[in-house]
Amino acid sequence: MRLKDKVVIVTGGGVGIGRAYSMGVAKEGARVVVADIQEDEAKKVAAEIQQEGGEALAVPVDVTSFDKTRAMAEATLQKYGRIDVLVNNAALYSAIKKKPFSEIPEEEWDRVMAVNLKGLFLCAKAVYPAMKKQGKGKIINISSGTALGGTPFYLHYVTSKGGVIGFTRALARELGLDNIAVNAITPGLTLSGSQQALTPEQLTDRRRRRSFQRDQYPQDLVGTVIFLSSEDSDFITGQTINVDGGLNMH
Repeated sequence: MRLKDKVVIVTGGGVGIGRAYSMGVAKEGARVVVADIQEDEAKKVAAEIQQEGGEALAVPVDVTSFDKTRAMAEATLQKYGRIDVLVNNAALYSAIKKKPFSEIPEEEWDRVMAVNLKGLFLCAKAVYPAMKKQGKGKIINISSGTALGGTPFYLHYVTSKGGVIGFTRALARELGLDNIAVNAITPGLTLSGSQQALTPEQLTDRRRRRSFQRDQYPQDLVGTVIFLSSEDSDFITGQTINVDGGLNMH
């Protein structure tokens, strides 16, 4: 197993694509910290991993809170003694309604930036001391293909996800001497949760514009997370890996 005994924190790990990440790294032998603002959902995923013979810990976290992200890291260290990988997956998307930029309320803009960008910053700060002490670590930031294609009517979301790419590159430069790899993934539109409600016409259009003309599912992203978490990617940092079936050529 490629991640045997590695300790992996997945934020937003209790639902949707985050659940797929949690289950996927567990199957590769990782000890998984399922961190989610929805504590009950995190507990369900942790219990499912345990039922399948894996190790998991459910931790409640609000990624916009310095104290709560620090508590997440402390709970991980108390349980497992180390932190090998942070998957910065928690984000606001499904709760956002499409609208022209001129109609986005200021408080909605601030909330999206707080979760989608500040959250990465605080979680990275929380795990950094442990990774530095270990002399090694991996931080995987989940961006979005919308930042590559400039999807309209989601200006705050697209802007935040573009910021994730810049955050990844700058942090990779800073943490190279600590042997901590920082990379990003840009998923395409993935059928999970609210995306199941898309119309057949929307899905057909999306499939037609891909090289692989089918829908994208959470499992399509799991292999890339496993790769970036494993020793196979030890000399890769500051990169953005696009996983969208060939919609955007990046």
